[in-house]
Amino acid sequence: MASIKSSLYIHGTIVTVNKRREVLLDGAIHVVENRIAAIGKTTTLLASSLPEDTVTTNLKSRIVIPGLINAHAHLIQSLMRGLGEDMDLHRWACDVIWPLEATYEGDDGYIAAKLAMAEMLKSGTTCFLEPMLPSHAGFDRVSKAVEETGIRGCLGTLVKSPKSNSRAGDSFKDARDNNAADMSVQAALAKHEKYHGLYDDRLHVWIAAETPRGVDESIYAEVGAACEKHNLRLTVHVAEDARDKVLIKECYSATPVQFCQNNCLTSDRTVLAHMIHLDLDTDLDILKATNTSVVHNPTSNCKLGDGIAAIPQMLEKDINVALGTDGAPCSNTYDLFRDMHLAGIIHKGRSQNATHLPAEQVLEMATINGAKALGLEKEIGSLEVGKKADFAVLDASELRAAPYDAIQAGKGGAHVATTVVHSCDGKDVVMVVVNGVLVFESGKLITVDEEDIKQKSREAILQIRERSGVSAQPAKMGWTYT
Repeated sequence: MASIKSSLYIHGTIVTVNKRREVLLDGAIHVVENRIAAIGKTTTLLASSLPEDTVTTNLKSRIVIPGLINAHAHLIQSLMRGLGEDMDLHRWACDVIWPLEATYEGDDGYIAAKLAMAEMLKSGTTCFLEPMLPSHAGFDRVSKAVEETGIRGCLGTLVKSPKSNSRAGDSFKDARDNNAADMSVQAALAKHEKYHGLYDDRLHVWIAAETPRGVDESIYAEVGAACEKHNLRLTVHVAEDARDKVLIKECYSATPVQFCQNNCLTSDRTVLAHMIHLDLDTDLDILKATNTSVVHNPTSNCKLGDGIAAIPQMLEKDINVALGTDGAPCSNTYDLFRDMHLAGIIHKGRSQNATHLPAEQVLEMATINGAKALGLEKEIGSLEVGKKADFAVLDASELRAAPYDAIQAGKGGAHVATTVVHSCDGKDVVMVVVNGVLVFESGKLITVDEEDIKQKSREAILQIRERSGVSAQPAKMGWTYT
């Protein structure tokens, strides 16, 4: 994946998401090494003094957006796509997902992670946050997948309590507790020391605290103290299901965000995921006061029947909200375009207010807001001079986007943000650059052998299911397979 030292991309419609939110018609980007050296009109950059070895690429009026940032993507669940269908969250996790994860061994986590990363890259995502990586996944091999694919990744290594989750009852047993001793705060700190900043700073290591559903509170205080002491970034699943809010009240005598604040989990280094069932009168003010970020997972939350987070209210309070796909068994894909579209429509319908979450705001959630949540807003999330060269190029010439291209001639047409969010999907991505390196072009991943990873994925999940004892779901609605 050797990068070309000087690259010029010309004749693009460049959605900068910079502070002025400029969209450059017939724009160009000059990349030197892994950073943006110049950005402006094509005529201006072509007339400038460029290095002799500059390689020029004509984007043919295609749309250029900052690389999408998936702020909540369970990598190792990619192998479970299509499993655990039509189940509520707690049964889905306890009876299917966690028992499967608990039997991962060898290269299972590596194969699953590489599959998810390949799908993300191919659909325009250049950076992600893995929010709960158990030791069963094999951290070393998952980090290797980050190196090999060329993606930018934040790996949240899971910390679990050494004590059983008895206060929540037997129905909330976590099969991954069989390896809890390997998921301590000290183990997380050791991973951060060893891996953080590898691969030209494309790999960052976070701590991921387990979901508060009655686990002994001391583990959260220990996590919060460690993150504060070592300036580590943290992510936690909070209040995803209605019963989570009840459990937090019963077990910790607090609202969901009060619980986080009580254990030093709220800060500008924290991303809280889902955040559906909150005490809006109390919790939003704490989020705002502590500069804590939230990640919205609309597809997953709807599919599992969890509910819809109060995202418009959060945005009105200027709380930073990012966007995530969650995992394959609760979202089916890692294509963030699907979540952008859904986020842009469900809140209008729920509130009966068509002004909620315009396309421009949704695109910000998937780019600069995601970068801010990950503490990377000075490096990625927008296309500006000095930032890392992470971007995706879209071909919006399909029928479903027509006549978008009329905007090129200044004759009106759809706003570019509306086209990206509501007319495009991952299949419209034709080029992806990460850290100045071309990783996807013209339908082909340059860093991943797609057929090889698909075949290995098929083989791995069959063995995982056999070891776990998780049986196939019966067909529903009278459907039969013969």
